[in-house]
Amino acid sequence: MTTLTAAQEALETGTWQLDPVHSRVGFSVGYLAGTFHGEFSPFEATLEVDGTGLTLAGQARADGVKVADENLGAHLLSPEFFDAEQAPEITFTSSRVERDGVRITVEGELAIKGVSKPVRLEGTLGGPVVDPYDRRRLNLQLATTIDRSAYGVDWNVPLPSGEPALAQDVQLTAELALIKA
Repeated sequence: MTTLTAAQEALETGTWQLDPVHSRVGFSVGYLAGTFHGEFSPFEATLEVDGTGLTLAGQARADGVKVADENLGAHLLSPEFFDAEQAPEITFTSSRVERDGVRITVEGELAIKGVSKPVRLEGTLGGPVVDPYDRRRLNLQLATTIDRSAYGVDWNVPLPSGEPALAQDVQLTAELALIKA
């Protein structure tokens, strides 16, 4: 059960739907001497608010991964990474949401490549605010770090030094603009 505060009671009950134009879901991972970034597009997310608390759910198609290089994008779809043909969906469903002012913690199950593991995301929840078109909006920003090998994403190649080219830890980020349905 979610702990309610006075600030949370200001959230209207019902469904808050994704505004895809102002939202982003991405990842970053250490690679060689830098950081490799990618995004998923399109993706879906909803926030349900009821008398017992908040529930967040989202999904993206594995073949919706976007990176700067088309060849690398194709490699990410292969069985060495997301295995988009055999595991086309990446999903998240919350099991617990706690809010303290603008700070928010979301616990739930993340499924990648057919493997589901518990994760804890932390971030902020801003709003609600009314936009110029009289719609109520929230801004939810979340992040977590996962071990990619726990999801069967094990590809790597050694550098001449013997170190791996790709880090195990992957940072996941979600910037969700949500509109009251």
